[in-house]
Amino acid sequence: MSLIIDKIAWIHVVDGHILCARSHGKETCYIPGGKREPGESDHDTLIREIEEELSVRIKPETISVYGTFEAEAHDKPEGVTVKMTCYYADYEGEVSPSSEIEEVAWLSYKDRNRVSPVSRLIFDQLQRDKVLQ
Repeated sequence: MSLIIDKIAWIHVVDGHILCARSHGKETCYIPGGKREPGESDHDTLIREIEEELSVRIKPETISVYGTFEAEAHDKPEGVTVKMTCYYADYEGEVSPSSEIEEVAWLSYKDRNRVSPVSRLIFDQLQRDKVLQ
């Protein structure tokens, strides 16, 4: 039996670098976002998770889908897959790490080895789209 972890992520790229985060005690960076709570829409999850992690408010009217990516889950048993639906969106406020986040990092394609398997697929697509340096 396989398990799918359903996640929502925020794609925020500036000058060819994507905003990523690293949790306390972890070495791997990830694209900000998280799992939906019962009854939450993708947009609700995105807004809540980004505010919790990065202390900024996503502007709901600017949310647009980038794509959905699936890969083996990082640090989980074999057979666990992450399905990550990614969105672009504008925001208000200043990005700063919240309690669960130790570091905010702006990564380029050469930093691909610092992120989870599903994030690597997203990095690959962003580079093919000529968005990520």
